[in-house]
Order: sequence, then structure tokens, then C-alpha cells
Amino acid sequence: MQILPPATPEDVQLTRDGRLRHFLDIKGLSKSLLTEILDTADNFRGIGDAQVKKVPLLRGRTVVNLFFENSTRTRATFELAAKRLSADVLNLDISASSASKGETLRDTLFNLEAMQADAFVVRHSDSGAAHFIASQVTPNVAIINAGDGRHAHPTQAMLDMLTIRRHKGAFEALKVAIVGDILHSRVARSQIHALKTLGAGEVRVVAPNTLLPTDIESMGARVFTDLKKGLEDVDVVIMLRLQKERMDGALLPSESEYYRYYGLTRETLSYAHPEAVVMHPGPINRGVEIESSVADGPRSLILDQVTNGIAVRMAVMSMAVSGQTQQNAA
Repeated sequence: MQILPPATPEDVQLTRDGRLRHFLDIKGLSKSLLTEILDTADNFRGIGDAQVKKVPLLRGRTVVNLFFENSTRTRATFELAAKRLSADVLNLDISASSASKGETLRDTLFNLEAMQADAFVVRHSDSGAAHFIASQVTPNVAIINAGDGRHAHPTQAMLDMLTIRRHKGAFEALKVAIVGDILHSRVARSQIHALKTLGAGEVRVVAPNTLLPTDIESMGARVFTDLKKGLEDVDVVIMLRLQKERMDGALLPSESEYYRYYGLTRETLSYAHPEAVVMHPGPINRGVEIESSVADGPRSLILDQVTNGIAVRMAVMSMAVSGQTQQNAA
């Protein structure tokens, strides 16, 4: 059973004075706040090049990576981001925890709170899980959503926005195409909300009908089922993997058939703007959604996304924990 998010997530995410309290969803957040996250992340990027890769912003604080769903890349970048902020980090292995022995999620949270944690980074297979946890924890704990079901993956969207801004500048003139398994992608939903909020000129989604949500146009995206038409003259191409673990039934004839019609190759990329860049949130399935020569080519920003992910997660953690401190002091 999926946990449904509250009707007004922005009320949960923000302090009384409009600062970040939790980071659960892009939807409902203002352009100025998203821009502040990007600007803060930009300032943090240089830390990775420093001899001592740490700042003392979260010294004495404890961040718990609470992953109910596996993700090596996301968990590693959150851990590294917290350590670069000088926080203590606890990685909780749910499969070996008391939760696997029958302890409820609420009791697990209460026990972690008793250890005086300051932030939980939550990844869960149920939509709305991060919102539920935010509604249950004490007011001095910040919740950061590291992906919940098909609902949202806000830090992934923001690292993608930082990558786009650093390479393309202002969003207003950009045409962005998101290609692949839109139906099961929490990343795509967060990307669309972020792009629309930041003022992107046009947001397109490209997928077969079986991989398109029924409400996608209401989010402000133009829908294409033909890859070549969907890529025509776009500035940014974001590829998504097929999320077979979330698929119910046979939505595609085969992976080879999917690649034939929706795989990004040098030939299909030629329909985009000559200076278009290519992105992918990972993990990459080569020969399924993208050709290796494109993934590793000069227009690929995939490794830049990973680097930017650390900076964005540093920004979100520092802002949310600071927001909690100011909220409690008020």
C-alpha cells in the first residue's frame, strides 16, 4: 500500500519565515528558493578541489542515511556531502535492522531520535514515505527525500538543474527533452516541476504510450511518442532508464525493440540542436536507452551530474538543518 503525500507539501517543507525545513518535493517550492539552492551548491563546488575537502557548517551534527531501498550512487553522494560539511554520518542497513525483525517504522524513528540525530536522508519504495516521516519526527529533525516510490526525487532534479545552468546559463530560452520510462520515474516528475518553476522555455517528454502517465500534460510538458520529433532542436536531452523493477506486466515487446525506437544514438542525437548536451541520472543501461559512444562522448554531462550531486546535497542539508535550528529558536 502506498503512503499518500499531504495535500500541501509546501507547508511541511518550509519554516514560518519561508526557509527550508525539510526537502521532500520540488512541487510547491518557489523559484527564489530553488535558485538559492543552486547558488549555495555552486559555492560548495570548489570544496572538492581543495586540499582539505571540508567546511565546519554541520560540525557536531548527526546525519542518518535511512535507506529502505538500495542505491549505491545516491547513498554514497549523500554520505560524502554530509562528511564534507563535517557532520557525523550513520548509514542504517534496513535489511539488517530491527525493522526486518518486525519493528514499526515509527518505533525505528523514535529510537533514532533518541540518539539525537539532526537529519534523516530517506529513500523508500512507497510514494509519500518521506512526507509521512516528516509528519512523525520531532520538530528538530530535518527530513531529506532521497527518492520515494514513483513520487519524487528532488535532490536528483536539483543536481540536474545545476548541471544545466552551469552549461547552458538561463533556463528561459531552453528546450529540454526527457526521454524514456516517464511512467515509473520519480526523477522525471521532479525534473518537470523544477524546469517549469525555473522558467524553462519548453519541457518535452518522449516515450511510448505505455510508458506515459495519464496526467503528464497537466504538469506542463509536451508529449511526443516519436523520438526524432521529440528531439528536434532541443538544447538538453535527459535520458531515463527502464525501471523494470516497478513495471507490472509486459509494457514493452523487448529491450532491443525499445532501443530501436527510443535509444539515444549518434544518429538520433543529430536531430537535437548542434550544441545540445546529454544527461542521465544513472545507472546507465548501455544499448538499452543510450549508445556508449553518446554516453561517453563530448556532449555527455553524466559525470558532471555526479560531481554536482555532492554540491547540491551539501546545499540542501546545510539549508534544512539551519532552517530547523532557526525554527526551533523562534
